[in-house]
Amino acid sequence: MELNNVAIGDSHTTDPEKLNEPNSRKTPQGAEPPPKTERSKPQLLYAINENPVWYLSIFLAFQHYLTMIGAIVSIPFILTPALCMSDEDPNRGIIISTMIFITGIVTYFQATWGVRLPIVQGGTISFLVPTLAILALPQWKCPAQADLDAMSETEREELWQIRMRELSGAIAVSAMVQVVLGYTGLVGRILKYVTPLTIVPTVSLVGLTLFEHAADTASKHWGIAVGTTGMLTLFSQIMCDVTIPVIAYRKGHGLEVRQFQLFRLFPVLLTIIIMWGLCGILTATNVFPPSHPSRTDVRLNVLTSAKWFYVPYPFQFGLPSVTLSGVLGMLAGVLACTVESLSYYPTVSQMSGAQPPPLHAINRGIGTEGLGTVLAGLWGAGNGTNTFGENVGAIGVTKIGSRRVIQWAAVIMVLQGVIGKFGAIFILIPDSVVGGIFCVMFGMIIAFGLSTLQYVDLRSARNLYILGLSIFFPMVLCPWMQQNPGAINTGNETVDSTLTVLLGTTILVGGFLGCFLDNIIPGTPAERGLIEWANEMPLGDDNVNDGTATDFDFPYGMNAIRSWKWTYYVPFMPTYKLKKQN
Repeated sequence: MELNNVAIGDSHTTDPEKLNEPNSRKTPQGAEPPPKTERSKPQLLYAINENPVWYLSIFLAFQHYLTMIGAIVSIPFILTPALCMSDEDPNRGIIISTMIFITGIVTYFQATWGVRLPIVQGGTISFLVPTLAILALPQWKCPAQADLDAMSETEREELWQIRMRELSGAIAVSAMVQVVLGYTGLVGRILKYVTPLTIVPTVSLVGLTLFEHAADTASKHWGIAVGTTGMLTLFSQIMCDVTIPVIAYRKGHGLEVRQFQLFRLFPVLLTIIIMWGLCGILTATNVFPPSHPSRTDVRLNVLTSAKWFYVPYPFQFGLPSVTLSGVLGMLAGVLACTVESLSYYPTVSQMSGAQPPPLHAINRGIGTEGLGTVLAGLWGAGNGTNTFGENVGAIGVTKIGSRRVIQWAAVIMVLQGVIGKFGAIFILIPDSVVGGIFCVMFGMIIAFGLSTLQYVDLRSARNLYILGLSIFFPMVLCPWMQQNPGAINTGNETVDSTLTVLLGTTILVGGFLGCFLDNIIPGTPAERGLIEWANEMPLGDDNVNDGTATDFDFPYGMNAIRSWKWTYYVPFMPTYKLKKQN
């Protein structure tokens, strides 16, 4: 979800020809929705099962990689200070490399054996909210700066690694819930109770909770931060339709000059490069005094100390620890990511020219995403995995929906993840530049959550009451709980820590309030938005497997699977609930 609408406009529009037309996916009131067989196909250069030549695939894959990297590198700028890591710690580069490495592995598995759509699975801001709530507990708060300065290098390393082990255990164990929900098919049943008024506070509070971190980072130099935000606005919103001529290959026509939508595809990357370069000029001319956080050389030793090659491996920071408070707190991020990914699957299927995703593919996609988050926890990435909204929209813009391109992109991510110097480079991005990106990114996360209100009746006093209370109350309670971690004293330390984390996690409190109130306060299905929401996410018996959605079959072994009758009862198999044609 990070910067999905910033990077490519309206990435949720299901028709890529109408990316700039708001509300283009809504069916007019009173009109019958078109049958599945008559769904219009987008004009694609390469559809989901079409494979460009290998060298063109690599180029297009690198384009997806660049689309993803601008968002994923921002996560450690919030995570590592909460882990008590110093700005100059070269291990920050290892964490970024680990995130990229895991993104590549999970993306390849998801595109090949999971939901089998051309999607990228990467780190997500949604996990930062419970992460910060967990690290706000008394036992995980960072010592005073004087105490940190007095520590040896070994002690300082153990200080952040023990926190990483706590997060790793919480992420890996909580993600098992997502694995079970997906592979057992329970996700459809549970999401019947996850209504639009549950999703709005859950997603919106991700951005609202992190505003202080955006302010702290941007305040390192407000001029650079505001300039970054302004330039990103210029590229992504004002110049999004400006094209530049490039030489491109077209199947059946060879090389030709085409117009490339540079600013629509890479506004984040272009903004970072330009503002980073400006900071470099101001550093070289000593406009920024020594040790100023906006200087480009303030963390240069991170790059020089980083290894050229480093292969991330499981338990690289030690064996993960598991606590009840950490697991339950991180579960909020898992559930938020589940709902978010579900909203992308129908969009990507149409953008890539595939059939609507059948229930078995949806189950498999959610289960695979959970499995990827388990791997991220075991590898010590400090984050989970989720469908990247930026890459979803990039398919609509480039009209390249090939699954093979995403598989090549995954290979590139794995290779880049083992080049230690590459991960360390991104640590050199000045804080003020990242702060400007945060201002836009967190704002768009809020807007993404609020966009779900399109399904509900906002003239209803009932809905307004639920909406207002479920957003405002967590912003009052949760910060107070984090600032007063000793407020709950039951006499049992485990219970105290668990309740403190749960009540200090805004997306959990807000989501629970929205879900609870929406399901107990009387309201009609139309008023609650359940009718239109069901049309967007057909997870029940209406999603019939008639055997025609072959785009989601496994790449190998389908003849054998069809001959085994027991596979017709396994929720993640392509033959699940298969209705044979007469």
